[in-house]
Amino acid sequence: MLDYRFIKDNLEAVKENIKNRNMTADADLVVQLFDERTALTTKLQSLQQKRNENAASMKQKLDAETRAKYIEEGKQIKDEIASVSKELEDKEAKLEEAARKIPNMASPKAPIGKLDTENLEVKKVGTPRVFDFEPKDHVQLGEELDLIDFDRGTKVSGPKFYYLKNEAVFLEQALIMYALNTLRKHGFTTFITPDVARAEILQGIGFNPRGNESNVYAIEDEGTCLVATAEITLGGYHSGEILDKAKLPLMYCGLSHCFRREAGSAGQFSKGLYRVHQFDKVEMFVYCLPEQSEELHEKLRLIEEEIFTGLGIPFHVVDTCTGDLGAPAYRKWDLEAWMPGRNGGEYGEVTSTSNCTDYQARRLNVKYRDDDGKNKYVHMLNGTAIAVGRAMLAILENYQNADGSVTIPEVLRGYCGFDKIEPKTVSSPLANAK
Repeated sequence: MLDYRFIKDNLEAVKENIKNRNMTADADLVVQLFDERTALTTKLQSLQQKRNENAASMKQKLDAETRAKYIEEGKQIKDEIASVSKELEDKEAKLEEAARKIPNMASPKAPIGKLDTENLEVKKVGTPRVFDFEPKDHVQLGEELDLIDFDRGTKVSGPKFYYLKNEAVFLEQALIMYALNTLRKHGFTTFITPDVARAEILQGIGFNPRGNESNVYAIEDEGTCLVATAEITLGGYHSGEILDKAKLPLMYCGLSHCFRREAGSAGQFSKGLYRVHQFDKVEMFVYCLPEQSEELHEKLRLIEEEIFTGLGIPFHVVDTCTGDLGAPAYRKWDLEAWMPGRNGGEYGEVTSTSNCTDYQARRLNVKYRDDDGKNKYVHMLNGTAIAVGRAMLAILENYQNADGSVTIPEVLRGYCGFDKIEPKTVSSPLANAK
């Protein structure tokens, strides 16, 4: 979250930022609550001083009448302290609730806009393939090559679940190993993270763990949720800690299952593997000094570009507009890969990387001790190395052949153990179902 004093001292800029992000939050209420909390804090400190003075007076040699007077006064002060403390506690809770709705300040370099259509293209890599045959989308390819079973996924688990089969199983593992080895080369510490996190960790990262608008699955009566990304578990890894400045930046990457409700997501752009309830992902996460974060944000984006350049998939990079940033991000870049089966051929998001500055660190209380001896908040960044479903989608559609086969990108062949997925005769997915 933003610092309360920053919101008060930069109120108009904060309100303009909320407007530019197309979000709803009440900065005026935060300032009001902050002032009220400050007044209550001052009042409480004054009462505590009076209590101390009263206690000091009681240690003196007093006659019975005077002692009784001080005892009565002490009781009144104690009751008033309890009342003000409770009022302050309630005010603190309201202030935090209101402040959590205030988004991070956006970078001055971020394009101003409300919708993802207003994102700014900053780079294009590769040229979309021109097919000499009618290309199929990944859903058709997955079914014809007996790689993906959406029908039985729906039957067993519900819509937007699926089974991977045959060569797709090895392709998924190949993508994971390719990403992990790329990140190991760049000095990342590798993790396999838990699939469950406490609700307060999700809130700290910026996810809403409760309510109809939440995109995560809450576990009833446990105070925990299934994670939507390893950003949550890697971001919570050092919550409440003071990090050694000399060891920063900490470069982490985590492999996890990801679970997302995707409430309200529908339509042709969400079909197949593009938007599902469960998928695997390798996520990058960085803890660093404030002066390091912009350079490291660029590094994360270049690693994402390296991964997809290696896969030979055309993509472009977009600078995300303010209305599409998400509350924690100061600046965000997306990589959108060329997908021949998407509306006749379009770019679709495959990775993103965000610099969240100290927004998440304040919520999770992650600091470092600076050279002046003061504890200061770290900056935190995240980025997708590989979201397996979307990467697989892009490979199937871009590497398909006229005979129905799919060629495996060269960088994955050693992991897969084969260089092509050949057509095979399969029955209808539910033909033998009882």
